[in-house]
Amino acid sequence: MRILGLEFGSTRIKAVLTDETGKVLAQGGYDWENILVDGLWSYNLDEVWTGFQSSYRKLVENYGQKIETLDAIGISGMMHGYIPTDDDDRLLAPYRTWRNTNAHEASEELSELFRFHVPMRWSVSQYYQSVLEKLDHVKNIRHLNTLAGYVHYHLTGKRVLGINDASGMFPIDDDRHYDRTMLEKFNNRLRDFGLSVDFEKLLPEVLLAGENAGYLTEEGAKLLDPSGVLRAGCPLCPPEGDMGTGMICTNCVEPKTANMSLGTSANLTVVLEKNMKNYYPAIDVIQTPSGAPAALVHANTCTSVIDSWVNLFSEVIELNGGKADKGKLFPLLFNASQESDEKVGNLSGYNFLAGEPLADTYNGAPMVFSLQDGKMNIANFMQMQIYSAIASLALGMDILKEEKVKVDLVYGHGGYFKTPMIGQKAVSALVNAPAVVMDNAGEGGAWGIALLAVYMLKKKGTLAEFLDGLMSDVKRTTVNADEKDKIKFDNFMKNYKAGLPAERMISEI
Repeated sequence: MRILGLEFGSTRIKAVLTDETGKVLAQGGYDWENILVDGLWSYNLDEVWTGFQSSYRKLVENYGQKIETLDAIGISGMMHGYIPTDDDDRLLAPYRTWRNTNAHEASEELSELFRFHVPMRWSVSQYYQSVLEKLDHVKNIRHLNTLAGYVHYHLTGKRVLGINDASGMFPIDDDRHYDRTMLEKFNNRLRDFGLSVDFEKLLPEVLLAGENAGYLTEEGAKLLDPSGVLRAGCPLCPPEGDMGTGMICTNCVEPKTANMSLGTSANLTVVLEKNMKNYYPAIDVIQTPSGAPAALVHANTCTSVIDSWVNLFSEVIELNGGKADKGKLFPLLFNASQESDEKVGNLSGYNFLAGEPLADTYNGAPMVFSLQDGKMNIANFMQMQIYSAIASLALGMDILKEEKVKVDLVYGHGGYFKTPMIGQKAVSALVNAPAVVMDNAGEGGAWGIALLAVYMLKKKGTLAEFLDGLMSDVKRTTVNADEKDKIKFDNFMKNYKAGLPAERMISEI
């Protein structure tokens, strides 16, 4: 079998070809970057197709033979987003990504209306913010979608979405549909603005893992492979968000398991045994691809500031006549952090390139500070940066602990874990549970959505049973933070929390 998984990530579009066991046969990729359009983070949707075709073309080249047929395809994309189109599928406003923090007013009003936390980056918040701002395009909207759903529609003609991605558009109820009570409340609120809209009709249909989500059309095949070699007809699984595919590629779909995706952004997802008693601005309630409730703590920025510091260190090396090799510099700096002292030098910092709602900041303002007795050396500085990258997630974890949410294991994936052991120690200290990184974790969301496509074809047992069988032989590394690591992290967090008022003030400049 040949299964194609395509992921539209925040910095890279990636294509992965696997067999029915999940073995990777070939890969292809295309780099892209988000841009600011009228103060909002966006991507040029024309580049979606450029990157889409380029990734697939490179995959075919690496595979070494023509691909006339595929057995299944899966599409994954950055979860959340706002893609409004009219009756003729014309884009009515620039695509808004998860990174935007413009919908503060809409988020607060909807959360109060629903008695359920509705984040600023959710589709309904972005739509309602457009209503509040009386933007002209609103009256012409006939369809809303996420990036994965938008691409899937162009391949199949089906307006459908996997339940994980759908749960970032509008809240899901216990019956695994958009919450009908909340829909009624929202439709009534829209009437106050003179809009006679059935909001559910703007949204894609919700599908569960394992269900068929349509077939590749002739137009879709030509869109993916303009050379005309690829034939139409193969099935597609429900398109999913990157948080859902992160759960899949780390086998984190059972209660009391947690998944940390740490790269450009940071996400901590804990699969719940039961729904939480209260709702909190720092916690999103989403769904696993099979429809179980999960608590999500999302931070807008993770490793980007570390990347900036490594670039600075590289410049210093080159100013001194040396040649910087970042492939070697990253692990050297990460490993140096192991020599940091118990108080991490009394250094702290904030990695907020964009606004960070978890910390009540709405504009980016990275900052580093030291107390007067601070010890600035490379070990303490790097430990501080490693902790700072995930510290905002700890603010959400504090709430989950109050709700008595249990975590037995946390699975990690993303660039944060490239240097062995270091990121795992930090994550284990944060969650107070063993941190596991599997050898296949680097395959990412394209591989995760390919596995969902395999599950659709096989559909034997539950999703958890399928993943257990598929990953039983995968090598993994488990790290449990010792008491020294926990003390370090706790000391860092004391300074981090104490300095937040200063960070908030600077972010308002």
